[in-house]
Amino acid sequence: MACRISELVLDCHDPEALARFWCEVLDFVVLDRYEGDIEIGPREGFGGPQPTIVLSRCDEPKNGKLRLHIDVNPTDRDQDAELERLLAAGAEIVDVGQTGEEPWHVLADPEGNEFCLLKARLGAL
Repeated sequence: MACRISELVLDCHDPEALARFWCEVLDFVVLDRYEGDIEIGPREGFGGPQPTIVLSRCDEPKNGKLRLHIDVNPTDRDQDAELERLLAAGAEIVDVGQTGEEPWHVLADPEGNEFCLLKARLGAL
């Protein structure tokens, strides 16, 4: 038997604000709150195939590019439409040294945590 990724933990200044952002991006809901941390995940709850995200309050500033980041892909629209939705939700386009030829977009959440928007992989769009 092997392990599976059950949670991703993201340090942040404002767990409430990032919970709202990531819930909108991923269609997640708040599953739990514990001592200022907020855990968000699929509407079905814990234990499914998708890991949850714990937004953990941290007062230290983010320094440099994240060594581990989240990749997302649209499930019901094309990449361009999803990019517009994510920008409207508060994401920003960032440059981490990409060439401009990549088939993905590098974005940052409202606290500057990088993530990538890939092309749709689920279903045929």
